[in-house]
Amino acid sequence: MKKEVRELEPGEFPLAEKIWTHYRGQKADPTRERIFAVFVDGVLAATARCTLHSGGLEMDCVFTLDDYRGSGYAKEAVQMLLDKCGSETIYIHSTLPLIGFYGRLGFEPSRSRGCRRASRSGSSSASGRWRGATSLP
Repeated sequence: MKKEVRELEPGEFPLAEKIWTHYRGQKADPTRERIFAVFVDGVLAATARCTLHSGGLEMDCVFTLDDYRGSGYAKEAVQMLLDKCGSETIYIHSTLPLIGFYGRLGFEPSRSRGCRRASRSGSSSASGRWRGATSLP
């Protein structure tokens, strides 16, 4: 088995959209989003998306295809997202069963905006490859 964890290039965003048909039919916008993925034997198995909003960063589309669940791939995609974008506070909205998963990754409940993950010093800047962004939160 060959595994690769990396950020998708904008031209690869349709790969994520294809698996997101299983997850509420999400679309990707390379001008505001960065997508981190795990490939297994060349197949996109898991994703995590970071979106730049005027009020900050949001993580969503944390998704693993059924055939690849239980192997920690979503955690690896999220960890890469946090490593690349975690110098800013990142907000997420989580279902109750996933609170523990996100808690183990450093997120904590926030009454005003779902869960949040405090910024980490020493992380890479969230400004990495935002296409068309003119400012950061």
